[in-house]
Amino acid sequence: MSSSINIALPAIGKDLGLDAITLGWLPTAALLSSAILLLPFGRLADIYHRRMIFNLGLGTYTLASLGAALAPSGTLLLICRLLQGIAGAMIFATGIAILTAVYPRERRGWALGINTAVTYLGLSLGPFLGGIITRYLGWRMVFGINLPFSLAALLMSPAIPGSAPTRVQAFDLTGSIIYAAGILGLLFGLTRIPDRTAIILTIAGIICLLAFLFWERRTTSPLLNLQLLRTSRTFTFSNLAALINYAATAAVGFLLSLYLQYLRQIDVQTAGLILVCQPVVMALFSPLTGRLADRHEPRLLASVGMGLTTLGLGLFALLSPDTPLWFIISALLLLGFGFALFSAPNTSAVMGALAPADYSIGSAILATMRLLGQSLSLGLAMMLLGIFVGPVRLQPGSAPGLLPALRLGFVIFSLLCFLGIFASLARGRQEDRRTANAA
Repeated sequence: MSSSINIALPAIGKDLGLDAITLGWLPTAALLSSAILLLPFGRLADIYHRRMIFNLGLGTYTLASLGAALAPSGTLLLICRLLQGIAGAMIFATGIAILTAVYPRERRGWALGINTAVTYLGLSLGPFLGGIITRYLGWRMVFGINLPFSLAALLMSPAIPGSAPTRVQAFDLTGSIIYAAGILGLLFGLTRIPDRTAIILTIAGIICLLAFLFWERRTTSPLLNLQLLRTSRTFTFSNLAALINYAATAAVGFLLSLYLQYLRQIDVQTAGLILVCQPVVMALFSPLTGRLADRHEPRLLASVGMGLTTLGLGLFALLSPDTPLWFIISALLLLGFGFALFSAPNTSAVMGALAPADYSIGSAILATMRLLGQSLSLGLAMMLLGIFVGPVRLQPGSAPGLLPALRLGFVIFSLLCFLGIFASLARGRQEDRRTANAA
């Protein structure tokens, strides 16, 4: 239900007396804490036990959801959101790794496709269900509804195959701190665009990440094994393709929501039903594309998916004040199918290029690419709105500068996705370094 938080923010602010800045930190806190800790938890899971880290994440998420549902103040609610982000890092860093280790090569794409379908089904239903829950049961139940599902997952967790430590190795605490500082500066800077401090924070983040790479080359127990990037063309370019794909697509829903509500004056419920087309198509077709990735070259499937996504984004660059709704829905359906064709095969390619001892860190790197891509996409969108619209309050039917900003944004996103096709093709033929079937 993480995707339902945004729709509950007005009710939370009214009940707890929170200002707009504090409300903005509720979704941001979970994003930042998750991004910062994905890589460290991925390495810990590879050093120790994946199931242990996964279960710790489930337990933490359950307690944090309970705390959020009962929080009497904004401060405690913010702390619980931070804990939810930490728990999310544990789960995201290990979930795909466990699936990869459990399923054989010939069924791995199908399993990852199911995982992708469930993920996007949750993302698509979250805002809709969150609105209903907030309206009829109150915002606290947006968090409370997590409890039965989290407890059920904990009860089923013993069925997950156990794992012995995959390596005897120290944990790189220094590298983790440098990495956390870099990701914090980069993501926080990107989310503050076009504010003046965004440039300073972004540059500081990049410097810290360069220092992190310098440190990792010299430490004996690196957080990130740079050999993965140097020796595996498939792993490197598949992650680059994922970064580009998310950077090109993550802001689509945000920009189209502004277009539908402010330029077309469509009510929020109808706009939500239009936008939900994209994730529903992703959820429907991801298991099929995952199955195709088991039988055909993932590089080609993912590249065709990026090509369709490029076309869909290009269609949105043609938006006008009276663009037919069937045109918008058709482009969303094309985008959804393109992403479904890209996501599961690309994930299969990433995990297939890893040895079992690196499954969790590989899963964490892929999840980090997703968060960085999303932040880049939203940062670019905010920059364009700052340039074309400025600090004015938008009103339905009166949004000067919005349409040029949207058109330029979709042109840029389309060109970016077009370049991503070449990154996808450059990965070469599928690798599979699986040497064991241990979780």
